[in-house]
Amino acid sequence: MTEESQFVIDSAQESMDQAITHLEHEFQKIRAGKANPSMLIGVMVDYYGAHMPIEQTANINTPDPRQIIVQPFDKNSIHAIEKAIMAANLGFNPTNEGELLRINVPPLTEERRKDLVKRSKNEAEDAKVSIRNARRQANDEAKKMEKDGLAEDEAKRLIEKIQELTNTYILKIDKVFELKEKDILTV
Repeated sequence: MTEESQFVIDSAQESMDQAITHLEHEFQKIRAGKANPSMLIGVMVDYYGAHMPIEQTANINTPDPRQIIVQPFDKNSIHAIEKAIMAANLGFNPTNEGELLRINVPPLTEERRKDLVKRSKNEAEDAKVSIRNARRQANDEAKKMEKDGLAEDEAKRLIEKIQELTNTYILKIDKVFELKEKDILTV
């Protein structure tokens, strides 16, 4: 395999790795009934005029599977953090206890679980589309290389390798989705 062919495969693999990483990041945002500090990732707090991620303004932990405790680094910012959690529309209602916010994570209803599985499936499908786009770009690159003088056999092998890589990553997405689905549906 030529250096250019290997480069095409490496860049396709990098794109596919990014799709998997993005999918896992999106799955972290989908709660499965158990309290988890990552549920609040993405919440932006108006902190003295600047928008900052909540994890930079407070300590977030889970003392038990049904609660999240948010302890601000600066006690004066507790109201801004509370407001940001409410505005994030995560379905949480924080209780202000003066020095910390206590969030009781409600158990998921069967209907909500099904909605979360559907949302997870959509995220998995988006990741598969990203994988296929990476495959298409790599195949286009291989065809272009063939026009520029790459041997026909080499181009065919390259396209086959790209397809194998695509199949491997599609299976990875299916496995990640299965785990998330099982996690969501486990009561």
